[in-house]
Amino acid sequence: MKVLITGSGGLIGSEAVAYYGGQGHTVIGVDNNMRRMFFGPQGDVTWNVQRLQKTIPSFTPITIDIRDRESLTELFRAQRFDLIIHCAAQPSHDKAKEIPLLDFEVNALGTINLLELTRQHSPDAVFIYMSTNKVYGDAPNEIPMVELETRYDYTRPEDFKGVSEACRIDQTTHSLFGASKAAGDIVAQEYGRYFGLKVGIFRGGCLTGPSHSGVELHGFLSYLVKVAVHNKPYTIFGYKGKQVRDNIHSHDVIQAFEAFRRNPRVGQVYNLGGGRQNSVSVLEAISMIEQIAETRIQYTYDDRNRIGDHICYISDLSKLREHFPEWSVTLTLPQIIEEMVIAERQRIGT
Repeated sequence: MKVLITGSGGLIGSEAVAYYGGQGHTVIGVDNNMRRMFFGPQGDVTWNVQRLQKTIPSFTPITIDIRDRESLTELFRAQRFDLIIHCAAQPSHDKAKEIPLLDFEVNALGTINLLELTRQHSPDAVFIYMSTNKVYGDAPNEIPMVELETRYDYTRPEDFKGVSEACRIDQTTHSLFGASKAAGDIVAQEYGRYFGLKVGIFRGGCLTGPSHSGVELHGFLSYLVKVAVHNKPYTIFGYKGKQVRDNIHSHDVIQAFEAFRRNPRVGQVYNLGGGRQNSVSVLEAISMIEQIAETRIQYTYDDRNRIGDHICYISDLSKLREHFPEWSVTLTLPQIIEEMVIAERQRIGT
């Protein structure tokens, strides 16, 4: 099988490279390290690409900007792909407001470039689009909630499982990042439903793992682990630190992709996160990391929450589990954090 992975130096892209390359498949990775431009040296993914080159013999990295249709066309004309996993993106809720045109070009234009070239040159391929729960904007904040000692939670029993795919994605404040990803999400659905391509859309919650180049503007859990290991200050933005996210390890993300690849459902959207079992507030995450890393995190509080941010977001995984009953979340939150702490300490040689 020949696999194309965009954003192959990032968290999910690199996990996909390791998985499919480890299975013996030919893997071509597209990544131009734009993450470094977005976030500075902390966002640089060069280390990750070099790690993959050393460990995955069937992996070939190619530097292409997904906005560059001409270069992408040359690649698609030269290759016939069986699987395309599109992870490349401008991923930050906050950064997008500084670079709105670039954000939209990467997230929306880049996505339709890949979809159209798939339609023209690899129409039988399975196409997986890594979307985001930010396509819902702040609509999930309308769910009735209760404030508890360390977190917000849903009030009604019917909301216990979390936010489903039925949540609306319009008439809500998204952030510009959420809007550009929603554009990519909708056009990906359309290439499935209209053209019949085997497209699946996965709306990620907090995706995490040791391969994440987390920064303050993106990668909440990864960045918090880095802060703890390096003894750096941390700022909580709004909601008293009681805002809740559900976290999923990149391994479990790829297993969801693989389940879809084996049995694709055209144009379907799936919420993908850790679910209630891996949900945690910022305050709870700080406490858990302090316990596992045996350190203290020095944090301050800024009562200005991010525009369009979720107060409590837990992914309802019912649809994904119904369509792919062989899939499940296998790594718990303490396991994820412990792995990340160990990896970060190894990275700095302590």
